[in-house]
Amino acid sequence: MNQTAAIISITPADADAEEGEVSVSEAELRVGTVSEALHGQRLDRALVDMASEFSRSYLQQLIEAGAVTLNGKPLTKASQRVKAGDNLSIELRPTPQSQAFRPEPIPLQVVYADAHILVIDKPAGLVVHPAPGNWSGTLLNALLSYDSESSTIPRAGIVHRLDKDTSGLMVVARSRRAMDALVQAIAARQVSRQYLALGHKPWSGRSEVTVDAPIGRDPRNRLRMAVVDLQSTAGKTAKTDFVHLGSAGGFCFVRCILHTGRTHQIRVHMASLGHPLVADTVYGGSVVPLMGRQALHACRLAFVHPVTGADLVFESPLPPDFAGLVGSLGLSYNAPKRLSSP
Repeated sequence: MNQTAAIISITPADADAEEGEVSVSEAELRVGTVSEALHGQRLDRALVDMASEFSRSYLQQLIEAGAVTLNGKPLTKASQRVKAGDNLSIELRPTPQSQAFRPEPIPLQVVYADAHILVIDKPAGLVVHPAPGNWSGTLLNALLSYDSESSTIPRAGIVHRLDKDTSGLMVVARSRRAMDALVQAIAARQVSRQYLALGHKPWSGRSEVTVDAPIGRDPRNRLRMAVVDLQSTAGKTAKTDFVHLGSAGGFCFVRCILHTGRTHQIRVHMASLGHPLVADTVYGGSVVPLMGRQALHACRLAFVHPVTGADLVFESPLPPDFAGLVGSLGLSYNAPKRLSSP
């Protein structure tokens, strides 16, 4: 349910503050009425509709802190069920998290732009979304600076992510219509995403391999993901195609084609094959002189334009660090030309 349908009114304490931000000097009070679509839902779920630019965990913290009232009475339990017609209010208090949604003049490599979408080539080292330890300097901050209208769209239009140290192509929505359509297309696996990866050890066996293995939290280390047995461990189905492009110097160069988009999917599946990514120390890789970050690059992105219906295909060459390592090994592939900003 979209915010307009779920909330009758939203009243900011600071009318001059940009939408999607909380004033640094004072809190923002939002009030609204629970819609029929949210009848019987948890309180924290209803608040997500009211303040979609904030994470559910942050809203739960505000509930526990007594910053939320239901029909005029303070509530401290996120599990409280709400009813259609209930009056909700939430005091969005300034925190590092709430102040993270602010524009910052961070350069972006834009390879395509129109009124509805952006396609960017993300550099390694850029965090996509604010999170603990990275409340600023993220792609979201850059998008808010690039286009002031992005503050009116949840998550500034971000519909999928790349890990901090993964480089390459991402599509970002610039309108709510485009965002809804892109989210649906990704869920329906209608967005094609391909990556280039360099793994440890020479490739053996068939040149094309499909790994169809579910991924969930590693039961032995909650900071990692792992291939899991869904009968005993929570997880989601995950499928990746791998095409061997060449091996040299104790490494293998691989094209990876995603069918699903789970957290760390390629990294986990490569490790499960015995070829952890170069420099991916989380999953068994080792740093090498020319590569200090995981050797993974989102090289190709293809999808149907969410508004015009045009078929769009974008390709990105390897960035200098990755290309230098591949070249030093004598490996090569048909690299596309570098796209320039419009």
